[in-house]
Amino acid sequence: MTDGERLLWQRLRTEQLGVKFRRQHPVGPYVADFACLDPQLIVEVDGSQHAGQQAYDMKRDAYFKSLGFDVLLFPANVPFSDLTSMVQAIHNRLAELAAAAPIPTFPQRGKEQEQP
Repeated sequence: MTDGERLLWQRLRTEQLGVKFRRQHPVGPYVADFACLDPQLIVEVDGSQHAGQQAYDMKRDAYFKSLGFDVLLFPANVPFSDLTSMVQAIHNRLAELAAAAPIPTFPQRGKEQEQP
């Protein structure tokens, strides 16, 4: 885990954004920097070493998306330069994903629909 990832982890852990994140979470053949399984969001903090492996990163992100995950990518310097905006962007995306998720409706006990 990089220093930037550690800094972000301090803001994602213990459900501070209302959802559980896992760090360094295996997803198929890849390891996501941070993964929220419900709603499905992966946050990647990619450093300069990723500049030479853009094809790999595109394949990784496509794989995550094929499983239904939304992927947010941030450069490795953002946790140091603007952590607050980074966390706000993650929070906003989580809210969008939660709003888009269908909420099943079940009859409440004792309030079944009356027959006409």
